[in-house]
Amino acid sequence: MQLRIPGPTPVPPEVLQAGASPMVNHRGPEFAELITRVTARMKELMMTEHDLFVLTGSGTGALESAVVNTLSPGQKVLAVSIGEFGDRFTEIAHAFGANVIRMRFEAGEHADLNRIRETLVADRDIRALMITHNETSTGVTNDIRAVGALARELDVLLLVDSVSGIGALPYPVDAWGGDVVATGSQKGWMAPPGLAMVAVSQRAMDAGKEAKMPRVYWDYAAAKSYLAKNQTPWTPALSVLYALDKGLELMVNEGLENVLARHARVGQTVRDAVKSLGMELLPKDEKYASNSVTAIKMPEGVSSLDVQKAVREEFDIELAIGQGSLTPKLIRVGHLGWVSDQDIADVSTALKAVMPRFTKGA
Repeated sequence: MQLRIPGPTPVPPEVLQAGASPMVNHRGPEFAELITRVTARMKELMMTEHDLFVLTGSGTGALESAVVNTLSPGQKVLAVSIGEFGDRFTEIAHAFGANVIRMRFEAGEHADLNRIRETLVADRDIRALMITHNETSTGVTNDIRAVGALARELDVLLLVDSVSGIGALPYPVDAWGGDVVATGSQKGWMAPPGLAMVAVSQRAMDAGKEAKMPRVYWDYAAAKSYLAKNQTPWTPALSVLYALDKGLELMVNEGLENVLARHARVGQTVRDAVKSLGMELLPKDEKYASNSVTAIKMPEGVSSLDVQKAVREEFDIELAIGQGSLTPKLIRVGHLGWVSDQDIADVSTALKAVMPRFTKGA
């Protein structure tokens, strides 16, 4: 089965083998070497000198950590959402008592920088801006470089969900900005689920000294103090760390520029195949179409569940359907992490074989 969903993503054999390594003492010298190497490679690939913490948990855990380490109940935050995962980030802030100003865009749209600017300028009490870099539910990538410049200009904390972005899409953290930038092992990093990685600026660490939201497991101060001893505060997902270590090694050997170019190439291949079938992409402006996941609108009268089933049964390829209200209306093709031109050629072949049949019956 070829897994072509936005996550978890396929894992190379050598990464799977690395994950089967024996357990070691997570307070011992072998682990110290491992966490030091993984942290250094993550910083290299995220292009940051910020603190970098590897947390045991999902990407959603990383988003929660961003909120609770930087904010206090009652503080105003602008939560920008362009889909299901932006909504999730918003709800985390709301659950912990932030005064959330919601800005939601229609499915397929990218975040409008002018609207964000107007809101931040009109209310200077807004403490932080929360936004999704790459929205897997809609296949849209926000202009995080422009958002980062705006956040610096207006002096607000920038909390970024880049779970399915960085590692597959360009995002030099220090150059483009981001006070907490969160990602997950199971996306562009060619590893199994179970680890969340966060790049945390000094400004965010300073905010943590005043933040009043409750935190224990996700405490960045604890993560930093233990990392100084080459440890983690809590028992780490050791097998996933072994796997991530190998995945990062493969990425470093390939070269970040080549990794990003590969994702851009396969993303364009999928979009070209979709258009050749006379079908529509969900992103309203292709300039913002994601290079890690493509969201394809189903023709009227065609259910994505039927298309998903046909592609699975006839071509042994697993595609994703839509989320929430978009469940039957979208097919989503994941193409991040361990993905090749041949993988995407196989997907294109499957769609070209299956879709005309459904279109004729619609």
